[in-house]
Amino acid sequence: MTEACFNEMYDSGAVRSLYAALEGWTRSMPAELRQMKQAEAEALFRRIGITFAVYGEGGDPDRLIPFDMFPRVFSQTEWRRLERGIKQRARALNAFLVDVYGRGEIVRAGRIPAHLVYGNEAYEKAVVGFVPPKGVFSHIVGIDLVRTGPDEFFVLEDNCRTPSGVSYMLENREIMMRMFPALFRENRIEPVEAYPELLRRTLASVAPAKCDGDPTVAILTPGHFNSAYYEHSFLADLMGVELVEGPDLFVEGGLVWMRTTEGPKRLDVIYRRIDDAFLDPLCFRPDSMLGVPGLMDVYRSGGVSICSAPGAGVADDKAVYTYVPDMVRFYLGEEPILQNVPTWKCAEEDDLRYVLDHLPELVVKEVHGSGGYGMLVGPKSTTEQVENFRAKIEADPDNYIAQPTLALSTCPSFVAEGIAPRHVDLRPYCLVGETIELVQGGLTRVALTEGSLVVNSSQGGGVKDTWVLAE
Repeated sequence: MTEACFNEMYDSGAVRSLYAALEGWTRSMPAELRQMKQAEAEALFRRIGITFAVYGEGGDPDRLIPFDMFPRVFSQTEWRRLERGIKQRARALNAFLVDVYGRGEIVRAGRIPAHLVYGNEAYEKAVVGFVPPKGVFSHIVGIDLVRTGPDEFFVLEDNCRTPSGVSYMLENREIMMRMFPALFRENRIEPVEAYPELLRRTLASVAPAKCDGDPTVAILTPGHFNSAYYEHSFLADLMGVELVEGPDLFVEGGLVWMRTTEGPKRLDVIYRRIDDAFLDPLCFRPDSMLGVPGLMDVYRSGGVSICSAPGAGVADDKAVYTYVPDMVRFYLGEEPILQNVPTWKCAEEDDLRYVLDHLPELVVKEVHGSGGYGMLVGPKSTTEQVENFRAKIEADPDNYIAQPTLALSTCPSFVAEGIAPRHVDLRPYCLVGETIELVQGGLTRVALTEGSLVVNSSQGGGVKDTWVLAE
C-alpha cells in the first residue's frame, strides 16, 4: 500500500477526542500490569470455554482466539450513519431474495445477470415460489465493514446465512467490564448485552402460519465438533431456548417436534447453524446425518420457520455482492448509504484482463470463499504465489473477484513490544424480523500480525471490544 492508513486514535500526532480517556488509561498502566491483565483475560476465555477450531490442522483443536484489550471507539454520529446504512442494506438484500425466488424482476430488468442468480450454487430450487413469514429470508445479517478515513466506510462483504462471532462481541464486553470496571464508570458506553433478547424476539416474530400461541424456538447445531459450537450453546443459554441436534427432532403430522424427557414438544422456529445441504436428507444431501428428514415439507407448508431461510446464501455470494448498490436503488428507490469496495468481476472479459495485468497490486477472492481462505493479497505475496493464483484465475475466471488493496484504518493494539497500530474491520449484527434492529456495537476483528490485512481468527487475527459512546 502506498497511501497512509487512517489511524482511528491519532490525528497528526494528537489524540482524537474519542480516545482521550483511553490515552490516559494506557499511560497509567505499567507493562507488568498489562501482562497480568492479558493473562487474566486469557484465563477467563479458557475457563468460560471461548475457543474455536481450525479444520484440517493438528495440535489443539480448541484454541483461544487472541483478545486485544485495547477497545475500539465510535461516536454516536458515526454509529447512526452506519446503522442507517446497515439497515438499508439488510432491507435490500431481503427484497432481492424474495424477488429472485419469485418473479425475478431485477433479472428481467437486466440489473443483474441471470446466470449469477439461477446458476449460483447457493440458489435453492426447493424454495422457489415460497415466501417466508414477514417476507424475511435473512434474519441475521452480518455486514463486514472497513474504514479508510474519518468518514469513509466500505462494505467488504455481506453474510446472510449464519454469520458467526456474536459470542465474541458479548464476551469481549463482559471481560472488559470485569477487568476494568473504572473504565466503564468513567465513560458512557452503549450496552450490547440486549442482543440475545433482541435475537429471541426477532426469531419469535417470524413464527410460521400454523403457530398456535407463543412460539417455541430452538437452535439447531451440527454438534460439538463444529468450530462455532461454543457460540451455539452460549446463545441458547442466554436466550433461554433449547440447543438441539438433528436426531433430537422429528416430523409428524405436518409439524416438527423435539424429543424431550417429558415427551414430544412442538417446535415453531429453528435458528439453524448448519448449511442448507445438510438440513433435510430427503430434499438436499441424502447422506446428511445432521438434519431432519421431512423438514422442508413442513417448512414449505407453513408448519415451521427456518432462520435464516434455506437459499439465503445466494445474496452473499461475492459476485452478487457487486450488485447490492443496484438492489438498494431498484427495490428501495434510494441511494446507498454505504458503498461497496470497488470490485472487478473476473467473469467479465475487460475486468479479467485488468486483474491479470495488475495481479500483484490486488486482493483476489474466491466467489464462495470465507474465513480468509482461497484468497490472494497481491502486495503481501511472493512472485510464485502470484503466478500460481494467476493460473487458477485463468482456469476458472467465474470463480474469482478482485478488489484494490485498501489502506484499512488502524487502531492501537496491545502487542508484545507495547502498543502499536494494527488493521481492523467491523462486523455488526443486524436482526431482521417484524422490525430491523441492531445493538450499538459489533465485533471488531484485528490483524495482530504487523502489516497484515487478514483479520480472520483462522488466519491469526484477534478480537477487541467495540465501544459506541453515548451522547
